[in-house]
Amino acid sequence: MRTIAHLSDLHFGRLDRATVPPLIAAIAAAKPDIVVVSGDLTQRAHRQEFADARAFLADLPSPQIVVPGNHDVPLYNVVARMLRPLARYRRCISGDLEPFYADDEIAVLGVNTARSLTFKNGRINRQQVDRSCARFAPCGPGVTRIIVTHHPFDVPATGDTHGLLGRAGMAMAAFARHGVDLILSGHLHVGRTSDSAARYKVAGHPLLVIQAGTATSTRRRGEVNSCNIVRIDRPHVSVERLSWSSDRGSFAVAAIDRFRRTPDGWMRIVADTSVGAP
Repeated sequence: MRTIAHLSDLHFGRLDRATVPPLIAAIAAAKPDIVVVSGDLTQRAHRQEFADARAFLADLPSPQIVVPGNHDVPLYNVVARMLRPLARYRRCISGDLEPFYADDEIAVLGVNTARSLTFKNGRINRQQVDRSCARFAPCGPGVTRIIVTHHPFDVPATGDTHGLLGRAGMAMAAFARHGVDLILSGHLHVGRTSDSAARYKVAGHPLLVIQAGTATSTRRRGEVNSCNIVRIDRPHVSVERLSWSSDRGSFAVAAIDRFRRTPDGWMRIVADTSVGAP
């Protein structure tokens, strides 16, 4: 079994600082095999925000897969936005925009979906998809393949579809053909899990799409701060949502979604909302 701590939308610069030490403690307690951070480490891509985000990452377990989000691109510095959109991210966080981790059970690949020309939404291109599929090609049939992006491949049924990742359909079709199992993303500040077959009518291998809420930002959009603990014991996957309680000053399990891969796709075993909010 492998355990992934999935955080997103930290937004250093627009931070609820009370959440940070308890979040670090909760992640450590989960004993993850890998930590995934799916973008928006900063609020406005300022130097100090990146420095604070880097210090935070240093307090989390390793290895880590980290990708940038749209907030990690300068908003008001037009020259930097057009010519060096991720210069500070590369300098402070990582120069690798396609980080990769693999062992004998999981393979995790980060993909940068932040773009200079879009202020909010993101995009994936054919070259990125081709490189991603090629990166997974040497992995054996028992390895769970996982893509990490900031921008989502799915939105709630009542949500604005303009929030979907640009060219998501093209990417999803290719990922389904090449046996990708999970996609981890953020951006919406909403935690949810869905089967790709509900939105994408493509042949092949259906994917489980897992979104994390904002772990530490004050921009909560109707949900408390949260993160995911994803446990993979092929063919089973569970997603534990750790939610913040300001009264208790801690993160605790608020809900668990459990799935099993079948020949017909992902079957939800139980949506355990009886756990209760912390």
